[in-house]
Amino acid sequence: MIDLHGHYLPGLDDGPADLATAVAMCRLAAAGGCDTVVVTPHLRRDEWPEVTPGRIREATAALQAAVGPAPRLLPGAEIRVDSDLLADLAAPGRVLPLGDSPALLLELDPWGLGPDPVALVHELRHAGWIPVIAHPEHIPFLAGDPELVAHLVAAGARLQITAASLLGEAGRGAREHARTLVDEGLAALVASDAHGVDWRPPGLARARAEVARQWGEARATELFETAPAALFAAAPRARGAGETV
Repeated sequence: MIDLHGHYLPGLDDGPADLATAVAMCRLAAAGGCDTVVVTPHLRRDEWPEVTPGRIREATAALQAAVGPAPRLLPGAEIRVDSDLLADLAAPGRVLPLGDSPALLLELDPWGLGPDPVALVHELRHAGWIPVIAHPEHIPFLAGDPELVAHLVAAGARLQITAASLLGEAGRGAREHARTLVDEGLAALVASDAHGVDWRPPGLARARAEVARQWGEARATELFETAPAALFAAAPRARGAGETV
């Protein structure tokens, strides 16, 4: 399985405070069935202005060296959405996709502040990006507007729900909304959104087993394996002159 959303890097954001905890998290992820983990610290957040794509890449390489070959770690970020995002995407080195794929893990404002999300998804798709919306079941303005969620998916967004939500470990509301997204075929991916060893730990095996039990083995394979792998198999987007990621 591929865990494409987790805060594994030490000392960068609200993930692990030290290298030992980060290594333990990676080993828990591997024990929970993940052979590939995309490390996704918060990017473009005022709380952690020192987090940059360069620092994320360096920290990913250092953590991989400490962990060993398994699981494989890929650099990424949970990218805060605001009105300046499109400009930053056009500038070199300001935004980091998931594992150098064309996929962007997006953190929408909980109350819908910032650009219109459907228009933003249209813009990103037109520019060759694949927008992945992080944990929509935890975003109040989305959880209360199923029609908007459907419009986002129709515009080309992929919805990433959190394993703990499906298991009922993030509250009844998150559980109900996450399961509705799976029921209605709107959820595209499941990830851990891990932050520590005890609080929000990594590992996807229990959530995968629950999806297989409730919705069948084929759906579990799609949400935990096929769909995330397809993001990395997607053709690289064409870049503008001088643009890098």
